Amino acid sequence: MEIGMVGLGRMGANMTRRLLRHGHSCVVYDRNPEPGRQLANEGAVTVTDLPALVRALQPPRIVWLMLPAGEITEAAIRALTVHLVPGDTIVDGGNTFWKDDIRRAGEIASKGLHYVDVGTSGGVWGLDRGYCLMIGGDTAAVDRLDPLLKALSPGIGEVGKTPGRPDADPRPEHGYVHAGPIGAGHFVKMVHNGIEYGLMQAYAEGFEILKHARLLEPRTGLSRDLNLADIAEVWRRGSVIPSWILDLTAVALAADPQLEEFTGHVSDSGEGRWVIGAAIEEAVPVPVLSAALYARFRSRQGNTFADKMLSAMRKAFGGHEEAIKT
Repeated sequence: MEIGMVGLGRMGANMTRRLLRHGHSCVVYDRNPEPGRQLANEGAVTVTDLPALVRALQPPRIVWLMLPAGEITEAAIRALTVHLVPGDTIVDGGNTFWKDDIRRAGEIASKGLHYVDVGTSGGVWGLDRGYCLMIGGDTAAVDRLDPLLKALSPGIGEVGKTPGRPDADPRPEHGYVHAGPIGAGHFVKMVHNGIEYGLMQAYAEGFEILKHARLLEPRTGLSRDLNLADIAEVWRRGSVIPSWILDLTAVALAADPQLEEFTGHVSDSGEGRWVIGAAIEEAVPVPVLSAALYARFRSRQGNTFADKMLSAMRKAFGGHEEAIKT
């Protein structure tokens, strides 16, 4: 299939590479010309602006946006709708607020354009691992994208099959799901990222306790520092708390046991706030997710080893360069 990719940052460029590897044709644009030049050497067609991207695609077009949430994405959609024609599809694969998806879809529907929202998880590792995709939109629009979604997703791989799903939709087993109507994709991704905050905070706090075990009374026998890298490694193998986040934590601790590279100033990218807002609207208690978000706020006032660990995790899976010591 043919697709236009707008935004060639940490994820957009590697998503393009994965699509190219699966035989799809990609026309790419980013306001920074360098990633486009690199992708041109790998088989993509690079253009210098959005009108040129639209001209380079055959209708009905598919234009996939991997841009920061907010005005940057809004501006790109406004610019595209001037040049796209009825039957074309806009896909927003960034971390957009789900209510904005519903509004945008309504605005462009009068022009005969389709809108699909895709919550995308995979970070800087998605090129080889694939991307977990959570999709919202009309069935016909989503089904048309299926070859692209299947190429981007991880596939079944070595993950064991879940019992009791003999007649279920096979797509979730491959790493992508049509979650529901417009907005559902980013809603599911929002909750995913809220859970991610909680998991990361639990690991960070646990390792903080281990880090300071020597402060316990001498009679406990914990008078020397524990080897956190070894503990992370053993937990990866046979324990009940393994995860990809723990895998990356083990890598970070092996490389820098004291995490001296990091200050512990932990940012948040928006979804954590949005999921708390949704919980308030639904009157659903989320003490763990709330506490994890507030812990990030507190990290900006004073830093602990746990905060450094959160920063290390964010860098490992998402390439987030935040408050790193020089």
